[in-house]
Amino acid sequence: MSAQTATVDGGSTPAATAKTTHTTIVRQKPLMDMKQILLMNFGFFGIQYSFGMQQTAVNPIFQYVGASAHDLPLLNMAGPMTGLLIQPIIGALSDRTWSPRWGRRKPFFLIGAAGCSICLFLFPFVSARWMAVLLLWLLDASNNTAMEPYRAFIADKLPPSQLGKGFLAQSFFTGFGITLANISLFVFQHLIDGATEAGIPYWVVGSFMLGSVCSIGSVLVSVLTTPEIPPTEEELKAMREHKGSALGFIREIWDAIVEMPVELRKLGLVYLFQWYAMVCYWQYVTLSMAKSVWNTTDAHSAGFGDAVAWTGLINGWYNIVTFLVAFSLVAFARKRGAKFVHMTCLLIAAVGLLIFPHIANKYLLFIPIIGLGIAWASIMGVPYIMAVRMIPSTRYGVYMGIINMMIVIPMLIHSLTFGWVYTHVLGDNPNNAITFAGLGLAAAAVAMLWIKEPPIVRDVDDVMAMPGGGH
Repeated sequence: MSAQTATVDGGSTPAATAKTTHTTIVRQKPLMDMKQILLMNFGFFGIQYSFGMQQTAVNPIFQYVGASAHDLPLLNMAGPMTGLLIQPIIGALSDRTWSPRWGRRKPFFLIGAAGCSICLFLFPFVSARWMAVLLLWLLDASNNTAMEPYRAFIADKLPPSQLGKGFLAQSFFTGFGITLANISLFVFQHLIDGATEAGIPYWVVGSFMLGSVCSIGSVLVSVLTTPEIPPTEEELKAMREHKGSALGFIREIWDAIVEMPVELRKLGLVYLFQWYAMVCYWQYVTLSMAKSVWNTTDAHSAGFGDAVAWTGLINGWYNIVTFLVAFSLVAFARKRGAKFVHMTCLLIAAVGLLIFPHIANKYLLFIPIIGLGIAWASIMGVPYIMAVRMIPSTRYGVYMGIINMMIVIPMLIHSLTFGWVYTHVLGDNPNNAITFAGLGLAAAAVAMLWIKEPPIVRDVDDVMAMPGGGH
């Protein structure tokens, strides 16, 4: 095919036999060159910088203002709750939105990025736990407003043959954004002295300020360089017919859940183990290193501060691995299948996390965490390659929101259960929490065996040959 060859917007046939039939829109989409794909995804860099600060710096801030390790899961409930409440509704709303001036998905990730910038600017100046919790809720709500419309934006723009590149470009910028967030903590620690009245170091403040600029700046680059594809008259008519109240959006989300393809439901089990494990890692990695390397559990000790900064390097390193391997996963997924690739990546990460808490040399920690970087590249891209082959193209927004529910429900379960698990099963030992995370990723890899991967849709002939194709 030449660079201008058009292909079909496929991925809708599994829903053709659902209770409610949704039309497959067979549209021509020009192939995009690599520069265009990268510019389109550049906004994910800023969104993920914000997420990187949540991963690495928010939990230490909670402890600076007096929280205990046992309280961390409940204090982090903002993430799963806002994701559960906001993303499906935002996804459904973006499916029904079109403005000739602002587009379909862009208004949502612009508003979300602006909210992230404001919250990142304010976060390091908190002086009490309630302030930190409130800002975390607002920051997560902003992240969720931006995230899934952005994923739907990629599915809107790219033909099926380039969806793998599109989603793994997001993995690339995910790694890049989180890497900069984490490395900035280590760099600023060596450049900036002093602390706020609450005891939060100014070098942490510097990282949040940089994130505030990156969040809105990178999204503006994507918005200004990448036009959205205007809807057809048929799509506009459908949008007008389906405009309605908040109850209408909830009904649409419920209908989509009821009609969800079976294989997409199975992905939910993988996500249960996978995301429960990832939250365990993010919340307890600093505490684990402080205990195993610096032999301290005191949040106000010099060793704990060193562990916070070193967490920035460790998390930065695994995200460097993420953007180094992201695009190579496209070829592997095409050759071996997305299912096999994701299962293998999860197993590699599981081995790394099982080794991680037993290492007392801070420099050797960079070796096992490579596995988590490989898995993170897959987590942020490969499941979406499978998912878009299972869902109707006219409902990308709502189904991306539902997929995010599969992410945040395990996080919510973690928030409600892990405090008890941490105390009564893991003995209040953060090293055991990291081991528990490794076992969770291994369980997710096993659950992948249950999924039957859908075929790759490349062109119009492929769609027409499939059951229900061309409707």
